[in-house]
Amino acid sequence: MTETNNLITQKCVPCEKGAPALTDDQLAALKPQIPDWNIIEIDGIKKLQKVYKFEDFKQALAFTNKVGELAEAQDHHPTITLDWGRVKVSWVTHKIHGLHLNDVTMAVQTDKLLP
Repeated sequence: MTETNNLITQKCVPCEKGAPALTDDQLAALKPQIPDWNIIEIDGIKKLQKVYKFEDFKQALAFTNKVGELAEAQDHHPTITLDWGRVKVSWVTHKIHGLHLNDVTMAVQTDKLLP
């Protein structure tokens, strides 16, 4: 299985509609690399989600902008909810209606944006 160091530098690969989503076994094997991320399911679609807490709105906004820059660089975009002192990030591959290795990669890289 892919090691964390590889996920830190890995680039997202284009994902075609109909590509297989990660299986439960694959996701379980990758989960230790993103221990603070929750696997949620909404309308039958699994997503990775994490809430980051900050001391104020300015810090939360700065982190949101870093996540946006990462997303643009990788051409893989999350759902981001910005609130005072709080940023919720959700990764999912919309084309496959589920989780792909790209999402785990982006979760690892998102965590690395923190000081």
